[in-house]
Amino acid sequence: MGSDYLSVNAVVPRFGTGVMMRGVLRWPKECAGVREGGNRVAEVTVSVDGVKYSDHVEPRLLLVHYLREVVGKTGTPVGCDTSNCGACTVLLNGESVKSCSVLAVQADGAEVTTIQGMATDGGLHPLQEAFHAEHALQCGYCTPGMIMAASDLLRENPHPSDEEIREGLEGNLCRCTGYENIVRAVRRASQAGVSA
Repeated sequence: MGSDYLSVNAVVPRFGTGVMMRGVLRWPKECAGVREGGNRVAEVTVSVDGVKYSDHVEPRLLLVHYLREVVGKTGTPVGCDTSNCGACTVLLNGESVKSCSVLAVQADGAEVTTIQGMATDGGLHPLQEAFHAEHALQCGYCTPGMIMAASDLLRENPHPSDEEIREGLEGNLCRCTGYENIVRAVRRASQAGVSA
């Protein structure tokens, strides 16, 4: 890590797994400086769904609010705001994270993929198609987070067992489906060769 970042050693959650790991939290040093209209701000540059954005944000702004309110990616819902439900899961440099527990300044320089970035050429991503085909949603509130977590799971394990699917999605809550259709959808995507 360069000298342009403040770093703190910490025990952090491995999002979507319930496992704690040692890690280094980092954020740009400019968080400590620039003021705009009396508020402390930092410049962040983030690639979201393949488009680069540079904005001045308050250091306390959560990634989920940055995505929704600054970038306009409203497909990522705000769920519990406590990192319990997983509805706001996105991919940060290819790994699933709950965007309500990541500061926008921590995503500086990163690639973020939202549910809106999953679709290709105007059509649904194969994982989205599998969720549709298996009726793996009812109200749909958890679906973006489930799909993003499933994408990370299939990237790490292209052919998971049903138990591995359940374990991989345990950080995401659904209050409607009972999970069986969600497991079937991830299995279907896996069998179709979807690996991310």
